[in-house]
Amino acid sequence: QVQLVESGGGLVQAGGSLRLSCAAGGRTFSMYRMGWFRQAPGKEREFVAAINWNSITYYADSVKGRFTISRDDAKNTVYLQMNSLKPEDTAIYYCAAGRGGDFSRSLHYDYWGQGTQVTVSS
Repeated sequence: QVQLVESGGGLVQAGGSLRLSCAAGGRTFSMYRMGWFRQAPGKEREFVAAINWNSITYYADSVKGRFTISRDDAKNTVYLQMNSLKPEDTAIYYCAAGRGGDFSRSLHYDYWGQGTQVTVSS
């Protein structure tokens, strides 16, 4: 069992930055692939970024070059550094943990946080 708690969301102007954190409870954090997804009003949940247990990273094309995912296994925490934010990045951001399957598909993640709101004003 893994409990996930996101933090760091907020309101920022276009071009600004935010860093999201996801703290995980449980003793097997380092064994999980961690992902970030987001869901905007009226839209489906979409993949943002993922990091494997060996720190290999994956990004959606829409955030590549602007967002960076990282993990600190000693702190059981995964981060999402978001730079050059755009109004279209506005969404609820969710942290997720999984053990296999397709890193970009939400159904291949077993545990989810409650989400944190990110709002980017133009």
